[in-house]
Amino acid sequence: MKIVTTIQEAKEQIKEWKDQGLSVGLVPSMGYLHEGHASLMKAAVSQMDKVAVSVFVNPTQFGPNEDYDSYPRDLDHDIAICEEQGVDLIFHPSVEEMYGKNYNTYVTMETLGDELCGKSRPIHFRGVCTVVTKLFNILTPDKAFFGQKDAQQLAIIKRMVKDLNMNLEVVGCPIIREEDGLAKSSRNTYLSPEERQAALILSKTIFMGQKMVEEGERDVKTLLDAMKSNIETEPLARIDYVEVVDGETMQKVDRIEESVLVAMAVYIGNTRLIDNFMYEC
Repeated sequence: MKIVTTIQEAKEQIKEWKDQGLSVGLVPSMGYLHEGHASLMKAAVSQMDKVAVSVFVNPTQFGPNEDYDSYPRDLDHDIAICEEQGVDLIFHPSVEEMYGKNYNTYVTMETLGDELCGKSRPIHFRGVCTVVTKLFNILTPDKAFFGQKDAQQLAIIKRMVKDLNMNLEVVGCPIIREEDGLAKSSRNTYLSPEERQAALILSKTIFMGQKMVEEGERDVKTLLDAMKSNIETEPLARIDYVEVVDGETMQKVDRIEESVLVAMAVYIGNTRLIDNFMYEC
């Protein structure tokens, strides 16, 4: 496995593979890799000739009072996981390498970023779209693999690729959970033992909502009232949002009549966690 830190090195390696007629998969990440990331790598390795993983904590997707400085970083740990999964290349650039002096170009997404996480993190998806576009241009993957846990991000990137005629396929992969149901997240490391236990209210509520819909509930207000009431039984939980939106446009719906995303963001103490489920009508 090769580790590169410059854009030029990354481009040279990808060109070498492409010149050999090899397909390239990309797993973009901010590092501190866990089993969720490993599942993306596994999918990529099974489908592609060569797989690259980017490890870059992207400053442009963090707001002024968010956790950019404290976001967990452990490159040795990330290297070990990539090696275990058979990854061929790690791209680990510095902020200066990705955003040079007088950097001034950003990619924005209209409408899809207005709801859910976009409401409380208004610059987040501009940063995501910008860094992902840069990674796609640098590493020119044939397929890029993203997790369904970040469902709004996945929908936005799929739309961006379609709207900008990017020459790759975006592959969504299922949420990976702990044995007790909690969705895997690098931010889970922020939780104290008491908060870790309290965080189970997210997955319990997701499973409850999923069961309600599968058993025929179609009224969004009834569903959301039940889910919010369940979250509020946990004293350490504070709701950012619980919403039902169209699975493609990310706009709110009143009734579940087409494919929908049921998504939530909940603070457990000071840690903001997300979870969701998709329902296909």
